[in-house]
Order: sequence, then C-alpha cells, then structure tokens
Amino acid sequence: MRRREFITLIGGAATWPLAARAQQPPMPVIGFLHSGSPEQNVERLAAYRKGLNEAGFIENRNVAIEFRWAAGHNDRLPALAADLVRQQVAVIATPGSTPAALAAKAATSNIPIVFAIGADPVELGLVASLNRPGGNVTGITSMNADIAAKRFELIRELVPQAARYFGMVNPASPLAQPMSKALEAGAATLGIHVDIIRASTDPEIDAAIDGLPQSSINVMVSGTDSLFYIRRAHIAALALHHRLPTIFDDRAYAAAGALASYGADFLNLMELAGDYTGRVLKGQKPADLPAIQAAKFEFVINGSTAKTLGMAIPPTLLALADEVVE
Repeated sequence: MRRREFITLIGGAATWPLAARAQQPPMPVIGFLHSGSPEQNVERLAAYRKGLNEAGFIENRNVAIEFRWAAGHNDRLPALAADLVRQQVAVIATPGSTPAALAAKAATSNIPIVFAIGADPVELGLVASLNRPGGNVTGITSMNADIAAKRFELIRELVPQAARYFGMVNPASPLAQPMSKALEAGAATLGIHVDIIRASTDPEIDAAIDGLPQSSINVMVSGTDSLFYIRRAHIAALALHHRLPTIFDDRAYAAAGALASYGADFLNLMELAGDYTGRVLKGQKPADLPAIQAAKFEFVINGSTAKTLGMAIPPTLLALADEVVE
C-alpha cells in the first residue's frame, strides 16, 4: 500500500466515530414543571429519577430534563408551561403539583403530560376517565382529598378532648373547592363540624392560625396544597407555638414538626410518575395509559411534637403508625 493511500485510510477511520455520533438521534427532553422549588423537593426528585431510571432513562445520559419552578407563585405557571411547549419537549412532567398539571394541559393538547397529584383528575378535567384518559394527559393520583375522613378519625383518636376542628384551604388553588367539600364530607362522616379557614400567602397563613380562638381545645386537618407543602416547616412551628395539634396528607409535614400525617406514600407516587414518563418516552400514548390510583398509604406521628404538647399517644395508634418521628 502506498504511503499516501495509508494516510488517507487512517484519516478517514479517525472520522468514523464523529460521523456515527452525528447520526445519533437527539436526546429526548423532559419538561419538568412544578409550583414549588427544588430545595423543597429533594427527596421527591430523587424518587422521580429512580422511577425514570427503572424505566431505562438516566438524566444526561439518554434523557435531558428542563426544570421550570414557580417557587410558590402559581401565576407564573402558564408562562413556564408555554416556554416548555415552545421548546418542543418530548413530555411535560408535573408530579406533585396540581396547578402545574392544569397549566400544562391548558398550554398544549399535543405534548404528552404526566402528573402525580392528590386530587381526582377526572373532577379536575385532566382526564376523561381513569381507565381511558382519552387525551394527552395521564398519571397517578393519591386521591388524598377523598381520605379526609380518615384524618379526622386519627386526629380525634390522638386528641379525644378536641372541642373544635378546623380545616385549612388555599383559596387561590384549583383544589380549593373540592378540598373544602372533602374536608366537610370527611368531618360529617364522623359527626364532626369543621370550620374552614383560608390562606394563600404567608401573612394569611400566619393570620389564620394566629386568629384561631384560644378558649377551647382546637385541632386542624389541613387540605392538600403545594403552597402548604412549601411552607410546611413554618406552619408546623406556628401550630406548635399555639399548641395546635395538626394532621396533614404527607409524611414530610410530620417530619417537619406537625403532630401527624396520613396519606399516600408520595415518594412512591413520584417513582411511579418517573416510570410513566419513561413509558411515554418509549412511545406509549397517554390516552392508552390508565391514570392509576395510589396503593400505598402511611400514617406517621411526630413523637417529639406529641411530648411538647403534653400528649400521650394511645398504644393502638403507636402500633398502627408506620413511623414515629422522634
């Protein structure tokens, strides 16, 4: 072989990997839309990535994620959703944020959307039915709004001397009306009257809890809301300051200092949302993926908060609890 031919051959071979890389399809992009902030969702994001990995997708290896956080300002979500649509992401994931799911649905009828929420997606208009979503949206629901009665039952057992029950709802949330109805229906099931207090900002949260009557023993059963989740440590501290026993829908509240929580295992929901996102990336259509309901629920008690409140937790509830935080 002549020297010039050999050099040409070697030079051509050196370009093969570059050419092969150039022919690879572009990495799919997930648009992750949320009403909160990354600092408040570290564990949830880890669970979402775990589900995504189990579906065969690893961030920055064979899939990219574009994050859009509203930092507690739901009014920013429509613009953030529109931005993801303009970027033509492969799928929009909104796990853990009902306002984000609704904003994404309003922004596109073509790009697939995967949610993980605590409310009824049919009632919210996200899907036509659980078994047949019928559009570009599907996901997982914990139906937390529908198990309010169980929270009232648990808080009544924890605080049998309770005289008044309060439920906190964010009036600016799309869940405000269904959550209020769920709290009222849950209380009525046990023959309890609940007074709904409303708060959609930090000052309103402070005013709502500060303004509760001090003359009787009160308890609070909070509604499901991303704003409250973001402010969970502040709400728990404020409630403890007023010696107000509280129960929420997510274990993160109990970990932050609330007396108790009962609801779906939301980390499991996030993992399932990651798996569903992976299925969509593999080509399955949301219309053909049933919106599934959570199967794992957990009851968590904060033992330290109970001691601060001077409460003795009944042995039956200690045995029932999935975890007692100390």
